[in-house]
Amino acid sequence: MATVLSVNVNKIAVLRNSRGGTEPDVVQAASTCLDAGAHGITVHPRPDARHIRAEDVYALAVLTQSRGVEFNLEGNPFAPPRAGYPGFAALCAETRPAQATLVPDSDAQITSDHGFDFSGDLGLLRERIAELRALGCRVSLFVDAGCPDVERAAEVGAQRIELYTGPYAEAFAQGDPSAAIAACADTARRAHAVGMGVNAGHDLSDANLPAFLRGVPDVLEVSIGHALIGDALYRGLDATVKRYLDAIARA
Repeated sequence: MATVLSVNVNKIAVLRNSRGGTEPDVVQAASTCLDAGAHGITVHPRPDARHIRAEDVYALAVLTQSRGVEFNLEGNPFAPPRAGYPGFAALCAETRPAQATLVPDSDAQITSDHGFDFSGDLGLLRERIAELRALGCRVSLFVDAGCPDVERAAEVGAQRIELYTGPYAEAFAQGDPSAAIAACADTARRAHAVGMGVNAGHDLSDANLPAFLRGVPDVLEVSIGHALIGDALYRGLDATVKRYLDAIARA
């Protein structure tokens, strides 16, 4: 199965929110990505609404459902509701994303920078996953490459993992990604061995994506936002999405 591209449009909302108002339009940007060939749309609404807001989630759910493509909603399942943020489970219940990617981030984090720790009691995580699966969501858990007990993700009901590729991207930029690729590949194989699919994301770009996909077996989906939207400032969104699709094809 070929790797699919889900475009994260959080950064479009960052730009909009920096000025206020409605421009640039998140839904229009997502639609442009889909017109260019992207296979799905990802967003990661945070409780402080620093970029994607609840109303964006609702609008993007309508768009992706009308287009028949995957909507991937990321978030911390334990972040409590607050004004403007109904909570991750509530957003999923209202929008029924095809995939819910759970990330153990805190309010203070600028961006997601680590995966779940599976060493302790996972009872609450198991409950959250069961609730999301009951809504019809496929559940993926954000994990570190080299995670010593990634198999426990399957034990708590996850159907996929998403490899955190930040360290790989950093190693690639420094010129020697071999150890990082090996760690990702080993974690992917162990996930496959217990019946889970493998996604990947964070700091992937059209430059480092082919090497990653050649080195890591059977990656089903890559979720890419920051680098892709940054590249689009120079090349345009349509051309950039096509460039990333070509990078996947080259792998």
